[in-house]
Amino acid sequence: MTVRRNGMTVRKAFARGLIRLGGWHTVGEVPRSGILVGAPHTSYWDWVAMLLLMWSGGVPPRVLIKEEMGHTPLGPLLRANGAIFVDRQNPAGVVRDLIADARSGEPFLLILAAEGTRKEVDYWKSGFYRIAKLAGLPISMGFIDGPTRTIGFGPTFMPTDDVVADMDLVRAFYADKFGVHPEKRTEPRLREEDAAAR
Repeated sequence: MTVRRNGMTVRKAFARGLIRLGGWHTVGEVPRSGILVGAPHTSYWDWVAMLLLMWSGGVPPRVLIKEEMGHTPLGPLLRANGAIFVDRQNPAGVVRDLIADARSGEPFLLILAAEGTRKEVDYWKSGFYRIAKLAGLPISMGFIDGPTRTIGFGPTFMPTDDVVADMDLVRAFYADKFGVHPEKRTEPRLREEDAAAR
């Protein structure tokens, strides 16, 4: 236990030092449990930034990453730092396991890049919203903003049965957050919102 605590202290100090060395500053409190949306997702560095942020707060996160990354030389390193590799064509099994873990009563923090890709797309993926509702977990909004060199956390909310109202909260928060590459930013919107409007 002492060794693990010392390891976490070293990791926390390392993360805080690296963030400062990179010229970034942080805002907000690291959530202890729930679903953490990491956005805008416009570069490979977003995962590194969120991981350092979690370490700086002493929280070991789980991170969903596309399965292909597990077959690269980085695979073992990613897995050791909380990566859960997902087959994007067949994610149901991983989602079931995650929901079971979330309901176990143990601390649970899952990071999801809601865009699902670093390119600009029409919609965010709704996995973060569906998992939060099914598991009864809050959604926290994490962000990276290149123009101001700021990373951190915004509000936390419980998803309701009104997807449009919930996403209006999300859009309001991310309206002035641009990621590392602002031209690749995707406006927060779910396909389910279009279905709800019909």
